[in-house]
Amino acid sequence: MPRLSLSRRAILNVTGEDAEDFLQNLITTDLDTLEPGDLKPGALLNPQGKILFEFLVSRSRDGLRLDTLQTSADDLLKRLTLYKLRAKVQIAVDSESLAQVSWENETGASETDSTVRDRRFPDEINVRRYYGSVPSADQDETAWIALRIAHGVAEAPMDYALGDAFPHDVNLDQTGGVSFRKGCFVGQEVVSRMQHRGTARRRILIVTGASDLPETGTSITTNGREIGTLGSVAGSSGLALVRIDRVKDAMDSGIPILAGDIPIHLAIPPEHRFTFPEATQEA
Repeated sequence: MPRLSLSRRAILNVTGEDAEDFLQNLITTDLDTLEPGDLKPGALLNPQGKILFEFLVSRSRDGLRLDTLQTSADDLLKRLTLYKLRAKVQIAVDSESLAQVSWENETGASETDSTVRDRRFPDEINVRRYYGSVPSADQDETAWIALRIAHGVAEAPMDYALGDAFPHDVNLDQTGGVSFRKGCFVGQEVVSRMQHRGTARRRILIVTGASDLPETGTSITTNGREIGTLGSVAGSSGLALVRIDRVKDAMDSGIPILAGDIPIHLAIPPEHRFTFPEATQEA
């Protein structure tokens, strides 16, 4: 069972009798469907619908746990505190809690409120996250990045910049990270309009290179025109945030798509339900 200690992560604990209602009215995740022992992605948006903070949300013994970027934790705490007003909620960064992830076999893993299943991945992969005092791990980050790439699971800052992407851009609508059935959340009007009108033009796609891919941040181009940016990379595989209409045009026209000077193929992640748009008039 591969097991990796996750660096650059921080935990925010949201507790108190109003904790769930407080978060339910702010974040993209539907907490009514969050089962004990499950972990789902989520985000806090700005009023224009773009992601300010991303996190993984799960239930703890006393409330809710937000697993987020270490560099974002203090700012997320401040932003949530601005919304707190008179709600009976306590929000604190847990500097003592460590995070690990494992996948495949579940040999000997204990089922506690500090062990949760990552629902961004299919059940058969059995991805689990552990919090608190955790044992030593045996994997480096490369194996974890390769697993994320294989299933199209994007994470900031490697795959997109906070403040510059809508939930649809990074496939949160495909991984349970945004709800279109619950009540309002910050930025909900914009995100719902994109959903109902089908206007999402950017998506995270899986990249397969003809050889090892260049570094994260390399431009994805076709016919000399930039159509996206390369994100996480593991050898000849990677993720990219791209304009899917322009990808489809290039594919239909037989025009090569490049990451730097490396020819690549782009594909929709296997568990995701969106499709490439119909060919445009320009094509």
